[in-house]
Amino acid sequence: MSTKPSTPDEYIASLPDDRGEAITQLREAINKNLPKGFKECLPYGMLGWVVPHETYPAGYHCDPSKPLMLMALASNKSGISLHHLGLYANKELTEWFQGEWTKYATRKLDMGKGCIRFKKMDDIPVALIGQLATKLSPAEWVGFYEKALKSRAK
Repeated sequence: MSTKPSTPDEYIASLPDDRGEAITQLREAINKNLPKGFKECLPYGMLGWVVPHETYPAGYHCDPSKPLMLMALASNKSGISLHHLGLYANKELTEWFQGEWTKYATRKLDMGKGCIRFKKMDDIPVALIGQLATKLSPAEWVGFYEKALKSRAK
């Protein structure tokens, strides 16, 4: 019986080689560029970066026992997905990202509201993801998040 990974390194070690290599590159770019204050962990069974409870005690509104997530990487059946909730919450950030995409990638952008899907491991724009990681501090992300919660409550 296999056990679920409990650390980011265990998560990456559990992946096929091509996925592990791609996620390692993305992880390094994110960790190098993400503003201070985020914490790397395994929220929801994927590699993620959160605003820890020490900084934002309220946590995620649907389950306050979980910290507020900004980014996550997951290996799934069809490829790798990068979830960046700031893209979902911030129109200007989304427009910047979509405008930069063609400067870094040769394939068409496969993106939902806050999810970027990579089907080919050899064409992931790691440098662009590193730049994306720089765009929101924990305080800025909490501000966008709380504004979105207030607008939903109306």
